[in-house]
Amino acid sequence: MDKLVEIFCDVDDFCEIHMSHHRDFKNYYTGFISRFYKDQFPNLLSYTKFLEVMPTALVPLCSYFATIKGKPSGLEFIDSTSIKVCHNLRIPRYKTFEGIAKLGKGTMGWFFGFKLHLIVNHLGEIVAAKVHDTQPVESMAFDLPDKLYADKGYISKALESNLLEKGVTLVTNVRKNMKVKVLSIWDRAMLSRRFIIETINDQLKNISQIEHSRHRNINGLMLNIMGGLVAYSLKENKPKLNITDVEMNQIVVA
Repeated sequence: MDKLVEIFCDVDDFCEIHMSHHRDFKNYYTGFISRFYKDQFPNLLSYTKFLEVMPTALVPLCSYFATIKGKPSGLEFIDSTSIKVCHNLRIPRYKTFEGIAKLGKGTMGWFFGFKLHLIVNHLGEIVAAKVHDTQPVESMAFDLPDKLYADKGYISKALESNLLEKGVTLVTNVRKNMKVKVLSIWDRAMLSRRFIIETINDQLKNISQIEHSRHRNINGLMLNIMGGLVAYSLKENKPKLNITDVEMNQIVVA
């Protein structure tokens, strides 16, 4: 009987979340915030007025993210994820971000939109983030204290050299047509644990909802992304690697 009640509650919670239309901001604002949080926000703006003032929040939101983002730990990971702005079938007639968004290719195939580059530490905290269509690694990694683990898409002799001058060691595997690179056991182990940043990207898209195809302008896109980054940064339970203080001290000494 207890198990039956547990299953019923779980299904009920699932239905409440997935049938709420909260992925639609208008329904979220008018059907949830305006109904249940009116006491906390007695001067709550109308939905239309709220949309008018939203663009003014972008700069403060970026500044706020800069104060709550994670600090480098000496063990950082970098990766990018696609931010689609429309379905692939609509690319030929899509006009909203014409001349701004670009056709790109990720692990899931071709897409039209932008790339979000992230640097995270081993505690699952976002250390740096940038929306860019190329590789803004140097500007993101200028203040890292030690190693930066990346996939093969970041392989570049020039980038590796420039980062090394700044005290950052870029660690990657090699492509099939390249000579074998000698890596320490630790570095190989860390490269195999880059899944942490893939997990974070998944949470950003499916929980913080940084990606959707209903944007009407670039301000809306950036507000949505920054809001998602802030929401993730405020999460108490983040995915992290189980690395002891002793192991971290060994990295520093090495």
